[in-house]
Amino acid sequence: MDPISEHMSEANIIDGKAIAEKFRNKIADDVRQLKNIHNLTPGLAVVLVGSDPASEVYVNNKQKMTTAAGMKSFEHKLPGDTTQKELLTLIDGLNTDPNIHGILVQLPLPDQIDANIILAEVDSKKDVDGFHVLNVGKLFVGAPSLVPCTPLGCLTLIKSQLGNNLSGKKAVILGRSNIVGKPMAALLLEENCTVTIVHSKTSNLEDECRQADILVVAVGKPNFVKKSWVKEGAVVIDVGINRTNPKTASKGKLVGDVDYEGVKSVAAAITPVPGGVGPMTIACLLQNTVTAACLQNDIKLPIN
Repeated sequence: MDPISEHMSEANIIDGKAIAEKFRNKIADDVRQLKNIHNLTPGLAVVLVGSDPASEVYVNNKQKMTTAAGMKSFEHKLPGDTTQKELLTLIDGLNTDPNIHGILVQLPLPDQIDANIILAEVDSKKDVDGFHVLNVGKLFVGAPSLVPCTPLGCLTLIKSQLGNNLSGKKAVILGRSNIVGKPMAALLLEENCTVTIVHSKTSNLEDECRQADILVVAVGKPNFVKKSWVKEGAVVIDVGINRTNPKTASKGKLVGDVDYEGVKSVAAAITPVPGGVGPMTIACLLQNTVTAACLQNDIKLPIN
């Protein structure tokens, strides 16, 4: 059923955790197939520099999910005073290691390290974050590539509500970052949506958002998008994750970029925060690692 075509009194809550679990189960099946048929176990290397608490949580979650899917996990925790040269040397070694098919450098990096230089050093074939300029270019010309995990996860969530045929849908993306906004636009264009990117300098921002059948919000501003900005029956994907009181000891509760309570009364479907986009981002990282392993070994997808 297409939720845009039918009025609903309150939005369907898109359960990112449940969808991600099904996604990860399929990935685990693919990993078993790779082991049984091709004697290949995908390997993911995660590099963490310093001891940022949030980054440590993310890295631990990624490691647990990687091993749970049957893949090898290689963790490299480096001290906060690691030099750029030392990090580049590590990445060069990972690039040439045949047991490692995916490399993820956890951001942010310490001030003494230029993240752009580091990301450019990662072999594009092992760039499971999809940030390398070669992968970005391939995405925008519609060539097979490793796609940034968050937009790929968002697309999966959108299709969970609207089905695989998004042709002709009006998609509005609020935010123009290289990590979410721009690759999200490329993915939705590839799905034959009519795509508009809006941002802080857009005139009539509310009016533009109100045109959307699909609204993807990634601006990093808590409760920014209000009920009046959303067309009745839209599918709303909230990428934001913000603390309501970041300067207090408790830091307040987690909220998205969308006024969830208001918008869910007009949208057909909406992702919660937490429990929406986040779980799919890690699931897509695992998918990219499998994809990278197959590409590096000339194994066609789907695996058989």
